[in-house]
Amino acid sequence: MPPRPFRVEVPEATLADLRERLGRARWPDQAPGAEWAFGTSLAYMKELVAYWKDRYDWRAHEARLNTFRQFTAPVAGIDVHFIHEEGRGPNPLPLLLSHGWPGSVWEFHKILPLLTDPARFGGDPADAFTVIAPSLPGYGFSFTPGQPRFGIAEMADAFASLMTDTLGYRRFAAQGGDWGGFITSRLGAAYPERLAAIHVNLLSLRRDIKPPAQPSPEEKQYLDDLGRWQREETGYQWIQGTRPQTLAFGLSDSPVGLAAWIVEKFRTWSDCGGDVERRFTKDELLTNVMIYWVTGSINASFWPYYARFHSPWPIADGQRIEVPTGYAAFPKEIVRPPRSWAERMYNICRWTVMPAGGHFAAMEEPAALAHELRAFFREYR
Repeated sequence: MPPRPFRVEVPEATLADLRERLGRARWPDQAPGAEWAFGTSLAYMKELVAYWKDRYDWRAHEARLNTFRQFTAPVAGIDVHFIHEEGRGPNPLPLLLSHGWPGSVWEFHKILPLLTDPARFGGDPADAFTVIAPSLPGYGFSFTPGQPRFGIAEMADAFASLMTDTLGYRRFAAQGGDWGGFITSRLGAAYPERLAAIHVNLLSLRRDIKPPAQPSPEEKQYLDDLGRWQREETGYQWIQGTRPQTLAFGLSDSPVGLAAWIVEKFRTWSDCGGDVERRFTKDELLTNVMIYWVTGSINASFWPYYARFHSPWPIADGQRIEVPTGYAAFPKEIVRPPRSWAERMYNICRWTVMPAGGHFAAMEEPAALAHELRAFFREYR
């Protein structure tokens, strides 16, 4: 079946129900100590929810999403939603963009025009991409209640099918961060004949590594950072990876709970210096949360964590990805392995240390990431 055009059209009753829930939020107290030390700040959430209830305009952001060409197509037993924006140039390269958790295709609203129409922003039209940006299976508009669950390997298979079987691209490029980086890496491992090259801003190296007896200063720094991350920042992974259904009751019923769970990650993982609105406006944060809320997809979005805890690592031990790989090292990314370790698993052809930005690179530093992608993929067109 060919793709069907898609528009985001949330029923008014869904928005009315949301406003009612926001108006009767039941608040926790704030633990003593620094406001964000134990999770999301009560004062910030009260400010954000007041804005959400009284000033945030979903219809304006729905219209913004609908400026992109969107479709759904039957892939791997579900309807996959995707943005498909044609490049404006002599020979645009098809580029699969994959987001992660707790993100959505909304992450790409700034970078999409920079990639599809570089000449409009002072670039070379020869660097244009035709961008295909799906909602991950089980996320946002790629979700309906009760549908099959997808881990990273299944998502990569679905996207390979979408690109080649549905859209007819025999050769394409791929880029991603977070789970999107894992999907992109898995595509490079499983479908190398289809990939011109891949680019990631999160490397998919295993975290349960045996440290060397005499680590170099760079290796020691990474191991220290990784240890801190695993001690202080991975609680969400253990819950989502072991009891996702239980957590889903609270986050599916309470928009305040959902926003608190998601916004804390945008603050902690971004290059914001502790002030989340240095990087993201309230409207940007809430539009991402809204995509989870209006679709009811938070439960299914947890599944890659469950799959990772209960299935093999998506890149087999000892398997090397020979597809040419580019990597953008953003300074506030959650983990940043040394290049020497990355090269054991990837055919690293470009390694760029970025001056600013964090985990949500396409939203935080869209111009810098777009420049990096143009430069890297130029020789693989």
